[in-house]
Amino acid sequence: MSIGHIRILSCGGTIAGRAASLSGKAYTAGEMGIAPLLNEIAKAGLSWSVETRDISSVGSQDIGWEQWQALHKAVLEAMNDDTVSGIIITHGTDTAEETALLLDRTLTTPKPIVLVGAMRTSDTLGSDALRNLANALRVVADTNSAQRGVMVVMGDEVHTARDIRKTATQGVSAFGSFPRGPLGTVTPSSLDWFMPPHRMETTARNSFPQSLPRVDILYLHAGMDRQPVDAILSTRPEGVVIAGLGQGNAPTAIIAALAEAVEAGIPVVRASRVDDGLVDRNVEVNDDAFGFVAARAYNPQKARILLQLLIAEGHRDMTSLQTAFDQHD
Repeated sequence: MSIGHIRILSCGGTIAGRAASLSGKAYTAGEMGIAPLLNEIAKAGLSWSVETRDISSVGSQDIGWEQWQALHKAVLEAMNDDTVSGIIITHGTDTAEETALLLDRTLTTPKPIVLVGAMRTSDTLGSDALRNLANALRVVADTNSAQRGVMVVMGDEVHTARDIRKTATQGVSAFGSFPRGPLGTVTPSSLDWFMPPHRMETTARNSFPQSLPRVDILYLHAGMDRQPVDAILSTRPEGVVIAGLGQGNAPTAIIAALAEAVEAGIPVVRASRVDDGLVDRNVEVNDDAFGFVAARAYNPQKARILLQLLIAEGHRDMTSLQTAFDQHD
């Protein structure tokens, strides 16, 4: 292991939050910062050369385009700084998977980039904040961490941005990976990789756009008529993702309304409200006939990010969009 200079970009979240009481559930995100955590890590004898820079101090439910622009710029600056060997992003957990995917698609990773959060603030009983940050430092400092894409460290596991998803509302074991599982396991004193580095490209998979096109997610349910589709289309989105039933299925009335959207030039991606499982083409819905795109392993929120990036690059036809969603690396 080679320990270099690590830059931490702080975006708020629970990991930097302050609890209302030692044992309660209520807290305010982004209020304490991460300096106390770094002090505790140093006291424990875990020594890394670290500097911190504040990007935002919000709960990740309020992360959006403004914060993403600032974060992307800050990561690029760190990547281009020869004194920086690795980058950590502290972030809330609610939208961590979306931020991670956006960065993963629009950055190359010659240096390790790790996003980390916490489910409990550092000043509450049973906090995971200190351990998660120490684990992230352990990962970024490892010589085998580069060329793995943007990673997320939570609950003693290292996940890819492509596969990570939040799976629980409470508790410290709140994240999993689909379909491939975690890249490795980590503790403050150890790190075990399950596979070699796999991201050797020298250019980003997507360009970072000047703005993100509007793409809405429609959550489907039993007994649904086309009114919600019409309501979404009235806002003039540039794309629509459905959180569909089962394998991205939808009531007949919804299929008809979405087919009209495709005819009007609005790409439609079928994802699923089910947590795990692939959404394949032409199973219960005839994608070829209606012009829909199957999300494959992307859940609705990640499918939205990918569709936004693809539309921003000018991709709107079913074939080119499906090719991007079919990629598994």
